[in-house]
Amino acid sequence: MHVTHDAQAPAAETIAFDDFLKVDIRIGTVVAADPFPEARKPAFKLTIDFGEPIGVKRSSAQITEHYALEDLVGRQVAAVVNFPPRQIGPIRSEVLTLGFPDADGKVVLIGPSEPVPNGGRLF
Repeated sequence: MHVTHDAQAPAAETIAFDDFLKVDIRIGTVVAADPFPEARKPAFKLTIDFGEPIGVKRSSAQITEHYALEDLVGRQVAAVVNFPPRQIGPIRSEVLTLGFPDADGKVVLIGPSEPVPNGGRLF
């Protein structure tokens, strides 16, 4: 499912700019973060508000190494909002929350350095 997270891996194949535009990456604010003990790998259940017209969506995120549940609410995160939903155990993950791997391969979330309106699209 995932490509290599090795920083030394070669760049992926070249794509057309129009292909990039098909990926809808938006900013949203985490409004709820809950434990996800049923997950195969340690994860949290996130509820993220992307504003209108996207609305509130759910996501399963393997971010337990760097984040505590109580620190996630109110945090702005980037996510792909136009992938089809995936069933992850008992929850339906509606968006893919984005991050980069740290030196140990653990997820570090992507978010703006300054507050931005929910629903803003990456360009």
